Amino acid sequence: MDIHLRPLAADDFDAELVGWYANDDGHLDFFTGSGRVFDRDTLVKDFELGRDTGRWFYYLIETAGAERVGTLKIGPIDVRNKTADLVALIGNRDFLGQGLATRAIALGNALAFERHDVRRLHSGIFATNVAAIKAYTRAGWFVEATMKGYYLRDGQPVDRVCVACLNPKYFPDS
Repeated sequence: MDIHLRPLAADDFDAELVGWYANDDGHLDFFTGSGRVFDRDTLVKDFELGRDTGRWFYYLIETAGAERVGTLKIGPIDVRNKTADLVALIGNRDFLGQGLATRAIALGNALAFERHDVRRLHSGIFATNVAAIKAYTRAGWFVEATMKGYYLRDGQPVDRVCVACLNPKYFPDS
């Protein structure tokens, strides 16, 4: 299935998109290590702050037929060091398990490197979130480190898998 990314707009934050961030089905159990809850006001505020400061950017993942699949966030961008986080969420549960996260991450890599001149992307993933680790590594990322017991889930330590992707413009030998 062909997908593309387009910049998220304020009017995209409708009930469907906001509903992607509800965790009634456990889909977001590994989305945030802090356990943050995402309601419409929180999402819009974060979107606007990123847009206004130019430090992070949201994109909507869509199919060729304009079906909304999820979101991708690049940032916050450390302008001095040209590094950034990249987070993809397949929010529309109808599209889970189709490899679209891998494709979205690969598209996000290109956007971060070409449009935002990021040298290095990084992210941290719960070690138990095998699907996310596979999605990132299949999109050209590599496992850089494992931080033992970084997260606490239900009182139990869970490792954090640190993944990264290097911009070939800055790292031609990678």
